[in-house]
Amino acid sequence: MIIVLAGTSDARGLALRIQQNGYRVLTTVVTDNAAEEMKAAGLDVHVGRLSDVELAQLIRSKNVQAVVDASHPFAEEASKNAMSAAKQVNVPYIRYERESQSFEYEKLIVVDSYEEAARLAMEKRGVIMLTTGSKTLHIFAEKLLNLPNTRLIARMLPRKDNMEKCEQLHFPQKNIVAMQGPFSKELDKALFKHFGVTLLITKESGKAGFVDEKVEAAMELGIETIVINRPRLDYGIVYSTFSEVISALNQLVSIKS
Repeated sequence: MIIVLAGTSDARGLALRIQQNGYRVLTTVVTDNAAEEMKAAGLDVHVGRLSDVELAQLIRSKNVQAVVDASHPFAEEASKNAMSAAKQVNVPYIRYERESQSFEYEKLIVVDSYEEAARLAMEKRGVIMLTTGSKTLHIFAEKLLNLPNTRLIARMLPRKDNMEKCEQLHFPQKNIVAMQGPFSKELDKALFKHFGVTLLITKESGKAGFVDEKVEAAMELGIETIVINRPRLDYGIVYSTFSEVISALNQLVSIKS
């Protein structure tokens, strides 16, 4: 059996490809919604966050032969736990990650952290559209919510825990865009125009994360953009195509389902 850290659309596609190549697959996801999508695709799934110790226990109990980490490029803790668990149980760890993207845009600034992005936004002010998710919302809320001449708009998944976090941070309802993507460039442009956005803050999530649509929409409207770089982790070898992952599994795992 192969464990695949999943939750995103491309991770689901990779898990299916691995299964189609004759391996038994168990996906792990954090949310019930992601679990339903895995089940609908015909994949077995474990729901809930796992520490490295818990993941190691799961690997042992399921007689797992390899861990494929296809978690989001910004799911730093999940990747660290996966690497640690694989090492504890002495099974191969394989990292799949979407290819990075770069943009040629004179109004785009690349930073290395959420904190740096928030500090830079404090200097620029205006109408700020935040598309970095709810996990780090507090970093921006603390610095920007009550800043003069500033309106912070947060776009995030329409989940109960996200709305509860907004309430805890005293985030105005009128400044919340609760929608699930994918978002087209046209929809991004419409949202930017509707709110009169002057600054976009996003993450370098790769093409599968639709960051290119956001940045291209901002470029066409002349909106300043801050892009947060991916965390720098030592994954070892990183694969960016499904076929590379399958080839690695074929070399590392001797017994299929």
